[in-house]
Amino acid sequence: MSDTLVIRPTPPFDFESTAENQPYFKKGEDSSPDLYRRLLDLDGRLVLASVRFNGAVDEPALQVSLNGDDLTKSDLTLAESQIERLLGTDQDLQPFYDFAKGDPVMAHLVSAFRGMHQSLSLSVFETIAQAILGQQLSASVARVIRGLLLETYGPRMEVKGETHYAFPRPEAIAAATVEELRGLKLSRRKAEYLHGLALAELGMPGGLDRMQELSDEEVVREVTLLRGVGMWSAQWVLSRALGRPNAFPVGDLALKRIVSQLYFGGEAMTDTELGEFSQRWSPFRSLATSYLFAALRTGRGQEITASGWSVYTPG
Repeated sequence: MSDTLVIRPTPPFDFESTAENQPYFKKGEDSSPDLYRRLLDLDGRLVLASVRFNGAVDEPALQVSLNGDDLTKSDLTLAESQIERLLGTDQDLQPFYDFAKGDPVMAHLVSAFRGMHQSLSLSVFETIAQAILGQQLSASVARVIRGLLLETYGPRMEVKGETHYAFPRPEAIAAATVEELRGLKLSRRKAEYLHGLALAELGMPGGLDRMQELSDEEVVREVTLLRGVGMWSAQWVLSRALGRPNAFPVGDLALKRIVSQLYFGGEAMTDTELGEFSQRWSPFRSLATSYLFAALRTGRGQEITASGWSVYTPG
C-alpha cells in the first residue's frame, strides 16, 4: 500500500545538499538521482519513505511516497513529522544568512551551499550511538561500522527485492552481548559503551529524549554521566538530536582541520583556540558547523582563504 503527501519546506531549501548531510537517506540510482529513501520506524510500524524534490530552491516542495501496510492517518502524520525533522524543513535560515554577512569566509560558504538546512536525527539514543561508533575513527570507517550495525540489529523491510534498514531499537542492542557487538568491528570498550547506552535508554522513564525539556547546560551534565560520552558527543546531542542552535563540537579533528584551512592557511589550532574562535558564530554555531562540514565533505568553498584578513592568531 502506498500513500503520498507533499511537504513544503521553508525557503530557501536545497534538497540534495540537505539530504546528503543525513546519513540514513539512501540516494536513488542514476535513473532517479533526485530520489532519496529512508525506512522509518513509526513506533514499531515500518514504512519506507521515498522523497523527491519538486520546485526550486526558493519555491521548494517535497513529494513523499510512503510504502507500508494498512497505514493509518496517525501513521501518515508521524511519518510526515519525522521527515520534516530529518530534513529540517521548518528552519528559517535567513537570520543566520544575515549574520554570516559579517564573516567573509562564512558568507562564501552560505553562497556555496545556499538552502542547505541542518538535518537532525530522530532521537538522543540514535545520536549518541552514532557518536560512540565514530569516536576516533575516520568518516569512511565509521560508515562501514554504522552499516554493519544497521544490517545486524536494525529493523528491515524488503520492497521490490531491495532490503531497507531502520536504526536499531535499543531493545535489540540491549539484548546483544558485548562479544556479539564486538563482531561489528567495535573495540571492547565501544561495545560496552553501546550496550550501556541501550540499557540507559530503556531504564530511564521517558527515555533519553526527555532531555528536550532541559537547558543546554543540564543536557551536557546529564549526557556526560553516561559511560563513554564526553563533551564532543554532548555537543552533537545538542545540535543533531535536540536542534539547539549554538552547539559546537570542540575537539572534532575534522572540524578543526577545515577551520584551519579556511581561516588560517592550515596553521595548527588547539581545542581551546578553536572554541574561542567559534564564538564569532554565536548564536548560530550549529548551522555554522553544518556549513563547515559541507565544505570539508564536498571540497566546495575551500578555494577561499582568509589571506590578508587577520582575525585571530593561534598560539
